[in-house]
Amino acid sequence: MTVPTDVGELPGAGLRADGRRVSDLFDRGELVVLTGAGLSTACGIPDYRDRDGRWKHARPIYHQDFLRFASTRRRYWLRSFFGWPVVDRAPPGAGHRALAHFESRGRIALVVTQNVDGLHQKAGSQRVLELHGALGRVVCLACGRRDSRAVVQEWLAAANPGLTGVPPLTAPDGDAEMAEALADGFHVPDCPDCGGLLKPDVVFFGDGVPRPRVAAVMAAIDAAKGLLVIGSSLMVYSGFRFVEHAHRQGKPVMAINQGKTRADHLLEAKVELDCGEFLHGLRRREALQAAAPPRRRLKEVPMERRLSGEA
Repeated sequence: MTVPTDVGELPGAGLRADGRRVSDLFDRGELVVLTGAGLSTACGIPDYRDRDGRWKHARPIYHQDFLRFASTRRRYWLRSFFGWPVVDRAPPGAGHRALAHFESRGRIALVVTQNVDGLHQKAGSQRVLELHGALGRVVCLACGRRDSRAVVQEWLAAANPGLTGVPPLTAPDGDAEMAEALADGFHVPDCPDCGGLLKPDVVFFGDGVPRPRVAAVMAAIDAAKGLLVIGSSLMVYSGFRFVEHAHRQGKPVMAINQGKTRADHLLEAKVELDCGEFLHGLRRREALQAAAPPRRRLKEVPMERRLSGEA
């Protein structure tokens, strides 16, 4: 399935059946869009799973391990020290920019993102709910102080002046593949106000999404005209539950995703293409249709004249 360069004259021309259904869903407006890691891979940020939903990388950090073990915190912050700059420098992709455009045209009521990279905001989206938090913020677990990740990067560099070089492989969510032995000598700064533990303001695996966020997404789906999943396998329940909820409410649920999803049996349509390229194609198609001269309508001849032969 492709979105060709020449999309033709007619609405929907150049799109196959599922692509037309997704395009029509955008035309209804007031959508909730749920995005995942597949939208950011084109920006240089790796994803977690392959086309079949299997893990592609080592076991991620789990919430309880981060809280209980200093060794886990050292491992996390070492890897993040090298992985964060990749996220910080990543530009938004064509898919992010297309979604910001569709939001500005009233097509999207809310973007709910499972990503923690901030690329929707970089692209200009205004109505974004970060389901799993944001990597660009750091919070003290004791006093609640918040700092930008960029500031904490400076603290990490000052505490570890001998660390230089770039690791050979980045991993999802600002992580990087590093030799475990390096973590033994890595120094993690404490909160400058109270000496408490610093944690990225994200939901680690094994932790729960705050209830107010879940309630806000459910309410948005109730008010929306449909739910569109983009670049997510939905293997994690934190995202899958919203598809279940939309389906129970009788809302159309569709997806743009390469590979299987946990919700394939609930989808009315699914486009198995690179989501950024497909969204860019829809935006370009809209622009071409807007620029095309209006089609001349044939003058309607009354039925009486046609029957009498006067036409």
